Amino acid sequence: MSKHIKVGISRCLLGDKVRFDAGHKKEAFICNVLSHYFEFVAVCPEVDIGLGIPRTPVRLIGDVNDPELVNTKDASINHTDKMKNYCDKSVNTLTQLSGYILKSKSPTCGLFRVKVYQEKGMPSYNGQGIFAKALADKYPDMPIEEEGRLQDPMLRENFLERVFIYWRWQEMLKSNLTKVKLIEFHTQHKLTIMAHSPQLYRELGTMIANLKSVNLKDFSKKYLSLLMYGLRNYRATKKKNTNVLQHIAGYLKRKISSRDKQYLQDIIDKYHAGDIPLIVPITLLQYFFKKHPDDYIAEQTYLNPYPGELRLRNLL
Repeated sequence: MSKHIKVGISRCLLGDKVRFDAGHKKEAFICNVLSHYFEFVAVCPEVDIGLGIPRTPVRLIGDVNDPELVNTKDASINHTDKMKNYCDKSVNTLTQLSGYILKSKSPTCGLFRVKVYQEKGMPSYNGQGIFAKALADKYPDMPIEEEGRLQDPMLRENFLERVFIYWRWQEMLKSNLTKVKLIEFHTQHKLTIMAHSPQLYRELGTMIANLKSVNLKDFSKKYLSLLMYGLRNYRATKKKNTNVLQHIAGYLKRKISSRDKQYLQDIIDKYHAGDIPLIVPITLLQYFFKKHPDDYIAEQTYLNPYPGELRLRNLL
């Protein structure tokens, strides 16, 4: 169901030999797992502007906020204007993407802590690759991550959860956007939002409550920006997930036996204590709601935010 979700990616991460040394940085999880669910749109800015394979490496120098891209052996060979012109044109063609995975530390594709060399002293580690910055500036709401950070189970789950939410938003926009559709979208993601931030849950809920009196186009942009910002910056911790699990369990209090309620509570407590992963109480809740369906819980994305085969909650 998700194979047609388009996600941008640095070409070297797929195993393409496009790096300066004619090598690659193939990532097993990306190629062996994510490729079953995403249609990757592969890009290598350095190759696309004609630097060749192999090539002399490039690096960033000067102003951390607006660095220049130069040849490492001869700084007079400056690729900055060519790269910026390329970025201006290329990023505008990526509107169909639901996410992007970038190569870390790259002077073109690195998103965080990229070296920017100074005339004197140690390099700054606060830079961004020129392409990565152009991409993030153009699509501030789109989920963007580096491959190295995806080794962290929490960051991986957070990124992929956002990709699927962003994709569902894009799918909603393909048909005529209405206030009813926006309310339905918000309702479906209520518990997911709660797991990230009760404050965000209340803030977005207040926005939706005032939906009748606003301009829908402007409102939808503000809603999406706040939603994606909150999901990115407020992590779904054990404490907050436990709160949501308890909330969901409340919908079963008149449907299951006292013995089953105690067993469910014990499982939730074990998750909260760190003895078992999140997938265990989630699976138990899915079992109970299969036997005792609830219309509200059935429409929530929290219990099924993405294909279970990704096993993202097995390590949380």
